[in-house]
Amino acid sequence: MLAQRKGRRAGSGSMDIKFTNRLSYKQARLTVLVGFILGTLLSLIQIGIDYASEDASINREVQALLQISHDPASRIAYNIDAELAQELTRGLLQSPAIVRARLIDNNDTVLADVSRLRQENSYRPLSDFLFGEQRQFKDPLYLAHMPKDYLGTLYLDVDTYAFGSRFLERAGITLLNGFARSLVLTVILLGLFYVMLTKPLVTVISALSSRDPRQPGQARLDYPKGHEHDEIGVLVKVANQQFISMATEIQQRRNAENRLTQYLNELEDIVSARTDELKASNSRLSQSNQELEDARRRALDMAQARAAFLANMSHEIRTPLNGMLGMLSLAMDSGLSGEQRQQLSIAHDSGKVLVELLNDILDLSKFDAGQLELERIPFDLGTLLEDTASLLSQNAAANVELTCLIASDFPASVLGDPTRVRQIVSNLLANALKFTRFGRVDVRLSSIVGGIRLEVSDTGIGIPEDAQARIFQPFTQAGAGITRQYGGTGLGLTLTRNLCKAMHGHLTIESQTGFGSRFSADLPLPAHLEAVPPPALHGRIVALTNAASGLAELLDRLLPNWGLDYGRCEHTEELDNAALDLLICDDAEQLPDLRKRTHAPILLITAYGNFLAAEQALRLAPLHQLARPLARNTLYQLLRRTLQGENGNPLPAGTALLAERRAHILLVEDNPVNQLVAIGMLGKLGCQVQVAAHGAEALQMLEHDRFDLVLMDCNMPVMDGYEASRRIRQDGRWSQLPIVALTANAMPEERERCRAAGMDDYLAKPFRREELLALIDHWVPFNG
Repeated sequence: MLAQRKGRRAGSGSMDIKFTNRLSYKQARLTVLVGFILGTLLSLIQIGIDYASEDASINREVQALLQISHDPASRIAYNIDAELAQELTRGLLQSPAIVRARLIDNNDTVLADVSRLRQENSYRPLSDFLFGEQRQFKDPLYLAHMPKDYLGTLYLDVDTYAFGSRFLERAGITLLNGFARSLVLTVILLGLFYVMLTKPLVTVISALSSRDPRQPGQARLDYPKGHEHDEIGVLVKVANQQFISMATEIQQRRNAENRLTQYLNELEDIVSARTDELKASNSRLSQSNQELEDARRRALDMAQARAAFLANMSHEIRTPLNGMLGMLSLAMDSGLSGEQRQQLSIAHDSGKVLVELLNDILDLSKFDAGQLELERIPFDLGTLLEDTASLLSQNAAANVELTCLIASDFPASVLGDPTRVRQIVSNLLANALKFTRFGRVDVRLSSIVGGIRLEVSDTGIGIPEDAQARIFQPFTQAGAGITRQYGGTGLGLTLTRNLCKAMHGHLTIESQTGFGSRFSADLPLPAHLEAVPPPALHGRIVALTNAASGLAELLDRLLPNWGLDYGRCEHTEELDNAALDLLICDDAEQLPDLRKRTHAPILLITAYGNFLAAEQALRLAPLHQLARPLARNTLYQLLRRTLQGENGNPLPAGTALLAERRAHILLVEDNPVNQLVAIGMLGKLGCQVQVAAHGAEALQMLEHDRFDLVLMDCNMPVMDGYEASRRIRQDGRWSQLPIVALTANAMPEERERCRAAGMDDYLAKPFRREELLALIDHWVPFNG
């Protein structure tokens, strides 16, 4: 009963509908609005018709007045009677519309001219707008029996307000009648809509408000009388069906609630039992967590110990390796027999393999320990690629052509970690050179959306499809026979893939057994500086080389972009009587025949270490020699000197690698063996070297001599390299002096420690003469 009372109160509240929100009002408002608009339009049409009629009546009435006055006015003008003319014109002024009347004879003599003031009213402006302020009429005068004799003219000025006021009164009555009809229509429609729509709906709403859907036994809603089959009847029918459905659903829910209550009671018993089990499990888990925490601490201690061990191992192994490899390199440059030179070369190569293995193991340990940190600095990737290829070119087989193909629009510098990118280039290129015995190895560099693409392709033995996924696993190669025949540890490609992933790039491979391989590394290295073309050169250059050679492809890319007139031929006979400024050749055996056919300078492109002897080169002068792979800047500078007449003498053998430097270098090193190695290497590079045993001695030497470069060991007695570098940087005299760290510690934190101390670059021991040359090239450019 309480629920029913609440339902009735709610129903009575729902009946409190504002008058303006009722359907009857809305329907009547819409209908009246439409009727009002239509009625107004009809009234306006009626007023328009009345306006046209009234406007025409002005002219008709005045014309009728003129016809009545025509004969009297004609006789007056004929008789020239001014007194009768005054009476006639005053009589015309009796008309409400006439404000002035004039009578003129045929001699333009005014017989009568009378007027009166026009009537003023607030509605006059509207009347003047509709009918005009006034109108003037004239009637030429003549007698009926003398129609051709002009006697004079009667002029009438008409005030239109007399007619306009009548029109405005009728228009106002018409509009008021329309408004009254609309008002009456509104009242009638409100009553009809209330009876036909609102009242039955209110009845249905009252019945719905009093219903309680939780009481399924209630009676059905009754249909309002006369609405059993219209929309209201359908509404009642649907409401009755919904009440039945709701009652059924409520009953089903009550049954479900009863079953759920029973299930909850059973669940409480189960939960109580499981709670006791969880308490016991938590106790065991707490004990396990404590054991895991102890294990984690032990693992961290072991990781720290491993990092310290790796750093110490790196330093302790690299220091003697540096001395061993350096001494072997110096010994091979001295006068030895062929057998002795071969033995030392084998020992030197074995030492390099040991260094590479040590580097790969240390890098893998960095990945495992999560200690690999990447720099983001600008560097010239094209030059880095050419320098790395030049250093590795000595590993190329005699019948292998190594070529660096860099896109002409490649950026001058990119942002990234140059050390890790150099490692990727070195691993991919070393891998290609190792498995290629003849043909080509090409290194291509191009821009892609969001970064760069590095491709290394070769014509080597290829990789079977089933082994292409396996080669990226550590210490794994394509097959056991590969390791026996070609050597290697199987770590290079693993490190390369890890480095690509660390840079958020990816490494792909395409290979076919017997037809070579192609590795593509897409790296997100954004451009820092766009490419700037060098100044144009002028001259005619011809290359004598095979169309399928890497040299032909490289020259075809470079020379036309430098403004040169470039052509290629494959037979010496094609050079007879040819006008050219430089001939490029990659076959030394053809040089004698070429010199007979042309007197132009010749540029010989040959493999690393295969330069002609000085005496033979002199006989073929003018002759220049460059080693593969050709670097863009080296080739450009040689062409500029040759074509523009700057220092046109032929370059001596080995110029591409061992050019004279004449740099004054301070070597700070405490190890006597390493001192001898560095002095020997720098001496062969044409550098003047002074040695300091520790940092304090280096500071004293800087006070007395000027140096172009400082090679600074890090771990020394008295004063180590870090402290010495900091003091050098604090002194304003040496703020621009390049300092390069020489250290046997290859861990990543060592590089950051060197930079923090003020050092500009980093060279890890053991280092090769070629790496030392590249470093001097960078910090002490050769101007000779």
